[in-house]
Amino acid sequence: MFGLLLLAACMVLSFAGCSGPDRGSASPSASAASGVTDEQDAEILLSRVEEQSVYGVETPSAEDGRLLVSQEIDQASSEPSEPEKSAASQEASGQEEAAMLAKRTEPAQPVEGEVRGVWFSYLTMGPLAKNKTQAEFTSNIDTAFGKIADEGFNTVFAQVRPFGDALYQSSYFPWSYLLTGTEGENPGYDPLEIMCEIADKHGLRIEAWINPYRVRLSGYKEALSSKNQAQKWLKSGNDSVVEWNGGIYYNPGSAQARALIVNGVEEIVANYNVDGIHFDDYFYPTTDMAFDQATWQAAKSSLPQADWRRENVNLLVREVYAAVKSIDPNCLFGISPQGNTQNNYNGQFIDVAKWLANPGYLDYICPQIYYGFENGTNPYAQTVEKWNQMIKVPTIKLYVGIAAYKLGAEDQWAGAGSREWLDTEDILARMVETARKASHYGGFAIYSYDSLFSTDTQQVRIERENLKKIL
Repeated sequence: MFGLLLLAACMVLSFAGCSGPDRGSASPSASAASGVTDEQDAEILLSRVEEQSVYGVETPSAEDGRLLVSQEIDQASSEPSEPEKSAASQEASGQEEAAMLAKRTEPAQPVEGEVRGVWFSYLTMGPLAKNKTQAEFTSNIDTAFGKIADEGFNTVFAQVRPFGDALYQSSYFPWSYLLTGTEGENPGYDPLEIMCEIADKHGLRIEAWINPYRVRLSGYKEALSSKNQAQKWLKSGNDSVVEWNGGIYYNPGSAQARALIVNGVEEIVANYNVDGIHFDDYFYPTTDMAFDQATWQAAKSSLPQADWRRENVNLLVREVYAAVKSIDPNCLFGISPQGNTQNNYNGQFIDVAKWLANPGYLDYICPQIYYGFENGTNPYAQTVEKWNQMIKVPTIKLYVGIAAYKLGAEDQWAGAGSREWLDTEDILARMVETARKASHYGGFAIYSYDSLFSTDTQQVRIERENLKKIL
C-alpha cells in the first residue's frame, strides 16, 4: 500500500461575478481554474466549497480547495474496476493511434446523426429569465436558439434544475429563484415548455440538464422555499439531505433522495417534449468521508465507504436510465463527467468504466475533454481515444465536451501547451474533426453558449466561422 503524498491543499483564484458573459470572457484566471486537472492526472478534489462548480461546465470560485496526490496512490482505496483497468492497459496503443489521427490533414466527415451541442447553463439562463414576462423570455430564447441553429448546431443542453429547483412546472421541486429572485414563486409561465417549443421552431434537439444532488453551494444567499423537500428534511433531521461546508446536498446514500431525483426525471420526460436527460460532472461534493459516514454505517454495507459511494451513484444512474426508457424509449440519457478519469473515480466517486462496460446505464457519455492538443499531461487527441476505448457497449455513443471558454486565454495548467488557446483560429474545428475519427463517436458539445455568442472578439468570431465550415 502506497501512502498519499500531499502536494497542495488549496489554491486561490479570482473570479469577477457569476453571470454568463463573465464566464464567457474566459479570463486567464477562469481558464486556469477550470483547467486545474491538467496539472496532475491523479489530482483529487478535496471539497466542493465553491460558488458555482469545481470543474467543467460551470464556474470555479476563489474557494476551490484541492488535495493533490502522487501517482502512487493508495491502491486499497482507489482501485478502479476491471473495465477501467482494461482501458488503462490499452492506453499506450491508444495514444499512438490518437497521435496519428491528430496529424492527418484530411478532414473527417460528419457522422450520420452527429449531435452538435451547446451547453446553455443557468448562468446564461438567469439574465434571460429573471423578472421577465412570458413574451420577454420567449423573445430572449428565440434569439439565443436562433443563433445556435444558424451556426450549424443542432442540440441545446438546457439547465433546468441547477439547485434542487425547477425551471418548469414540477410536482417535486420548487420554482427556481433564477426566475423571480425568490424560490417557489411562480413566474406565470413555464420556461421549459417555451424552450421546447422554440427548439422545435429552429429544428434543434433539446435535452433537460439537471444537477441531481446539489441544493445550495457554500455561501449561498437565496433562501429555500418552505415547500422545498430539502428544507422539510432538514427541519425533520432526515439524513436524505446533508448540510456540508455551508452548502446543502441530497445524500446519494439515501433511498428517499434517490426516489425524489428519479421522480423528477420521470415528470420531465412524461410532460415535456425533450430529447434527452443530461447530468453533468457534479456528484459527491467532497472526498471527506465524514460527509456521509453515519449513513454508511447505518446501511451496514459490506463495501468500503468509497465503493459504497460509487454504488450509490450506480443505483441512481441505473434507475434514471430505466425510468427514462419506461416512458419514452427514444429519449436519451447521458452524463458529462470530468475528462480526468482519476478525478471521477476518486474525487466524484463515480465508476464511469462500469457504466460504459454494461448495458442499462447510459445512451452516451460526454467527457469534458477541456485540454488542448499540446497539453502536457492530457493531450486532447490521446484523451479522446482513451475515452473511446473505455466504451464496451456498442450502443453507447461518445460525445466530446470542448472548452470554447479557453479561447484567448493562457492555460497555465497545460504545461508546454499553455499558450495553445491564445492565437488559434481553428482549434474548435480541429477538435471536432479529431473526435470524429473515434469509433464510438456520436457528437460534441461546446461549453458554452456565452463563450461562443457573448464573447465578441475577432478570435471567437473566426473560430466560430471555421467550425461552421465543417458542420
